[in-house]
Amino acid sequence: MLRSVMDSILILAALLNLAMLATSRMAACIRTFAVQSLLLALLPVAVGFSHDAAPGVHVFAIAAGTMGLKVLLIPWILLRVLRSGEIHREVEPFIGFTASVLLGALIIVASFAFADGMPLPSRAPTDLLVPVAVATLFNGLLILVSRAKAITQVLGYLVVENGVFVFGLLLLDQTPALVELGILLDLFVGVFIMGIVVYHIRREFDHMDTHLLDALRES
Repeated sequence: MLRSVMDSILILAALLNLAMLATSRMAACIRTFAVQSLLLALLPVAVGFSHDAAPGVHVFAIAAGTMGLKVLLIPWILLRVLRSGEIHREVEPFIGFTASVLLGALIIVASFAFADGMPLPSRAPTDLLVPVAVATLFNGLLILVSRAKAITQVLGYLVVENGVFVFGLLLLDQTPALVELGILLDLFVGVFIMGIVVYHIRREFDHMDTHLLDALRES
């Protein structure tokens, strides 16, 4: 039962990667990331129960920290920055949306082949965990390099972190709660700083296209 629940969560998380690659609306992309983070926040608890024992306090602390930061606080910050500007769509990405989805799907397929040959420190609680972790990580990198708007690039960075988070579930029992919560705090500080930078870019130049900053010259 728990295995099927974990598999369902991981499959939905992988599909949400494709949804973020397919949409041009930045607000929808932020909300999709929040839904993906919510699903992944449930995984530590499911993995804890799958070990034939009640999960420890640190498991619930990791889940609560993930929900608080990546489901509520960080999306709220990004949506607030987005509402302060007039641009709400990714109009001219470096890689088109159809091509991005096709590349994302190829990444998911390749991740299963790649995961088969990976040496693991411990047995994964489900066969889908490592492939989805790899797919989420590389799909996040694809979002990061294929989008022109600064906010969408921030989301790519966050999706990469979601992939790392799923990988970390392999060592859930060995990872202290303080270490994981410290990583989440670093993530929040990084996104907070990037949110401030994006806000100032938009205020000074009236756009959020990072590639246009290449044209700046010292006067």
